[in-house]
Amino acid sequence: MNLQAFFEHWRIVENPFRGEEARQDPVFSRLVGEGAGASGVSRASQHSDYEKIAGDFSKPGAGIAFGEKGSGKTAIRLQLARQCAAYNAAHPAARVLLLAYDDLGAMLERFHKRAAAAARGRNKPAPAETLKQLRLADHVDGILSIAVPPLIDAVLEQSGPTELLDLGPEPRKQARREERSLKRDLMLLQAAYDRAEHAGERAAQLRRALGIRRTFMSGVESAIAYAGWLLPLAVFIVYELRGGGTPEPVLTTVFFALLGVWTLFLLKKSLTDRLALGRRAHRLWKQIRTTARSEASFKAAVGELPPAWRTSLSLPLVEGDEPRLAMLDRLRRVLRRFGYASIVVVVDRMDEPSIIAGDVERMKAVVWPMLSNRFLQHEGLGVKMLLPIELRHVLFRESGAFFQEARLDKQGFVESLSWSGAMLYDLCTNRLNACRRPGSAPMTLADLFDDTVTREDLIGALELMRQPRDAFKLLYQCVNDHCSMTTADQGAYRISRGLLESVKKQQVERVRQLGMGVRPA
Repeated sequence: MNLQAFFEHWRIVENPFRGEEARQDPVFSRLVGEGAGASGVSRASQHSDYEKIAGDFSKPGAGIAFGEKGSGKTAIRLQLARQCAAYNAAHPAARVLLLAYDDLGAMLERFHKRAAAAARGRNKPAPAETLKQLRLADHVDGILSIAVPPLIDAVLEQSGPTELLDLGPEPRKQARREERSLKRDLMLLQAAYDRAEHAGERAAQLRRALGIRRTFMSGVESAIAYAGWLLPLAVFIVYELRGGGTPEPVLTTVFFALLGVWTLFLLKKSLTDRLALGRRAHRLWKQIRTTARSEASFKAAVGELPPAWRTSLSLPLVEGDEPRLAMLDRLRRVLRRFGYASIVVVVDRMDEPSIIAGDVERMKAVVWPMLSNRFLQHEGLGVKMLLPIELRHVLFRESGAFFQEARLDKQGFVESLSWSGAMLYDLCTNRLNACRRPGSAPMTLADLFDDTVTREDLIGALELMRQPRDAFKLLYQCVNDHCSMTTADQGAYRISRGLLESVKKQQVERVRQLGMGVRPA
C-alpha cells in the first residue's frame, strides 16, 4: 500500500506529519489561521505558555523561554508575527512594530573581524574570545540597524531590499510638517543606522525632504570661505585704478585684513571642519561595530547634519549603554508620530550562526549582555527571547548578583517549553483534521490505530517524544511502516499495536542518541 492510498481512505489531502520546520510547514501555516480569534492565532496550535511569552501587545513586556530543538520556538515566533498583524489591524493608531532579531550570522561575523583587527599582538583572537567583547550597546545597534533603513525608505518613499514600513499616506509630507526636534531624531537615526549603500546621498535627500536648511552662520562661513577672495581682489583693483605706485597705509591694512579673514575661513572650512567631521565619523564607526558601514559612509551622512547635532549628546560617540538607549528612544518618538506605540523584538535562532555553530559558551557570550533588566524593561519595548535549552543549564549556574541584575522574575520567564503527551496528542489531532478534505467529519489521532491501541497508549508514546518535531517523526514512521508492510488488497487502514510499540522503541532510542550528540537527527 502506498501513502496516497492510505491518506485517501481517511480523506487526508496532505501528510500532516511531514513538516519538521515551522517556517516551511504549510500545515502549520493553515493551522495558525484556522479558528483564529481576535488575537489572530488559533489556540489549536499554541503552546500552553504562549500567552505568558506573548503578553499584552498594548503594553508589551519581556518574555524569555528556553526550549529544545523542535520544541516550537520558531512556531512561537511566527505566531507572534501573526498576532502582531491582527493587533495592528485592530489598533491602527497604536500599532506595534515587530522586529525579528534572529539572523545574526553576518552581524556576528562583522563584529568578530572588527574585534580581531583591533586586537594587539600578532596572534589574532578566535571567535570564542572576540564574542566575549559583545556589549548590550552592540545588540541595540544591531536592532536599530534593522529598524531604521525601512523607516528611511518609507519617509523618502523609496523601495528597498526589505519590506517597506507602513507609515500611512504621504509619509514624506507628514515628516516635513513635524516639529524640528522630531526631524532631528530622524536625521540622527539615519546618520548612525541607515544601510551602507548611498548613506550620504540618502542623508542629503532626507535633509531636503524634511526641509532642514543650513544655519545662517554656516551659510555665512561658506560664503566667506568660497567667495571671500573677491573682497581683497576688489581692493587690489581699486589700487590699480588709482595708478598703482606706493599703496596707501589704509588700503594696505584693509587688503591684508580681508585676505587674512578669507584665509582663516578657508582653512576652517577646508581643513579644521573636515578634520573635526572625520574625527566624529571615526568615533561613530569605532562605536558601532555590528553594521557594514565604513568611515566614509558615516562621514558623508554626518556631514549632512547641522554642526550642533554632531556631538556626543546626540550621536553614540562614546562607550556605554545610555547613548544607545537614547537612540532607541529617538526611534520610538519618531514611530509614535506615525501610529506605532511600541516595539517588539523577537530574539530567536541563537544557535544557528556559523560562527556559533551550537557552541554553548559562544551562545552565552552573545545572549548574556541582553539579560539586563534595564534593557528588558525599557519603556515601550517588548523583548521576546526564544533560547536553546542548553543556555538554561548555564543560566542556573550563575551567581546571585547576576540574577539580581537580570531580574528574571519580572521577565515572563519560562524555564522549558515542555510538551506533555496530552498536549502533543491534541496538536497531532488538530494537524490531522487540518489536512482533511473540506466537509469531512472530525476525527482523532486514535482513529488511525486499531482498537487495541487506546488513547492513553498514544499519549504515553507521545510523552516519550517530549516535543512536536519528534512526535511528528514517530507518527510519520508509524504511517510509513504500516504502508510498507501492508498490501493494497488487504484493506487494512489502521495501524496495529505491535507496530506502534516497535516504532516507539526505535524513536525513543533515536531521541536518546540525539540528546547525547551521537546522532545527527
